[in-house]
Amino acid sequence: MPLPIIIGAAALATAAYGAKKGYDGYQKHSEADEIVKSAKSRYERKKTAFDEQEAETTLFLEMLGKKELEIGQSFGEFKTLADKLLQQLQANRQNKLEIRIPKHELQKIESYSYTAVGVLGTVVGAGAAGAAAGFAVYGGVMALGAASTGTAISSLAGVAATNATLAAIGGGSLATGGLGMAGGTAILSAAVAAPILAIAGWAYNSHGEEALKNARKADTEVSEAVGKLGRAIEQLILTEEYARKIKGVLSSIYGQFNQYFDSLKEIDSFLEDLKGRNVDKEAELAKLNDEIIRIIENGYALAAILVDVITTPIFKVKKVNGEVLKDENDVPVMERDEDDFMIVNETNLDKVLIKARSDAGGIAAI
Repeated sequence: MPLPIIIGAAALATAAYGAKKGYDGYQKHSEADEIVKSAKSRYERKKTAFDEQEAETTLFLEMLGKKELEIGQSFGEFKTLADKLLQQLQANRQNKLEIRIPKHELQKIESYSYTAVGVLGTVVGAGAAGAAAGFAVYGGVMALGAASTGTAISSLAGVAATNATLAAIGGGSLATGGLGMAGGTAILSAAVAAPILAIAGWAYNSHGEEALKNARKADTEVSEAVGKLGRAIEQLILTEEYARKIKGVLSSIYGQFNQYFDSLKEIDSFLEDLKGRNVDKEAELAKLNDEIIRIIENGYALAAILVDVITTPIFKVKKVNGEVLKDENDVPVMERDEDDFMIVNETNLDKVLIKARSDAGGIAAI
């Protein structure tokens, strides 16, 4: 065979081989692209579902926190009025009147009230919602420490007053690419967002075989992230469920408490109206003696029940020798599962909520 024909045949074979390799490379790039596209789609669908649940859970944590803060503020107002009326009752008595509520219960109520009022006095404007969500998660736990000393924990106001309360735990706010505040209650890093960031550049920065290998690796990582997001959604749903339950019980018992508080206000208004009139105020006050004592005692009893519910943490806290473990910022450290999620305190919450309903039901309506 003449040499030119041989060379020509070799060139054709080489060209055919090159075309085949080029086609194979194109096919592998195309397959890599499809894998990447599918991975992105799966991640985005699950991330959207997570974001929606995160927003809903945040809303209920905010609502719960606002209710808890409102309740704490009312306790302070109730105590001020109760002390005023008790002082009037005891003005002309030799024997001091005693309220049949254990001292440690009164101290716990007062401490919780200090804590709530301190937070309300610190937060303003847009930060209030974030502080409320943070308070729902941490406020009650931190008030436990205050109850033992009879004074508010000063650091709580600073922690709860900032949007970073849970956002820092969740990897930053949504605006900065983190998981947001409620997300912080479920996930303690933004790791689930990481795999998708690298995918786009992997395929075309590699040869066909390497692109396909990297795309498959990305697909595996996205599957892991999607699985973690799914478990995070379940955690957020459970958190929302308990936020709803707690708020429902608190609202019911708080309504009962307010009946007694309103009655106390009415008595105070009645006594104020007697001033300047030609009426024996002491005689009128004596007639109300037993009623005032009963209202104050029942009001405090309901307040103690409310504080027990509020100070039962939504998530399990780490304890050392029976004391709540706190980090360098004096924030309680929560127990975590294998996914690094906080663990909902289901058993204790269920017990406390059942007991609260039962105890409140045993206090006669006004």
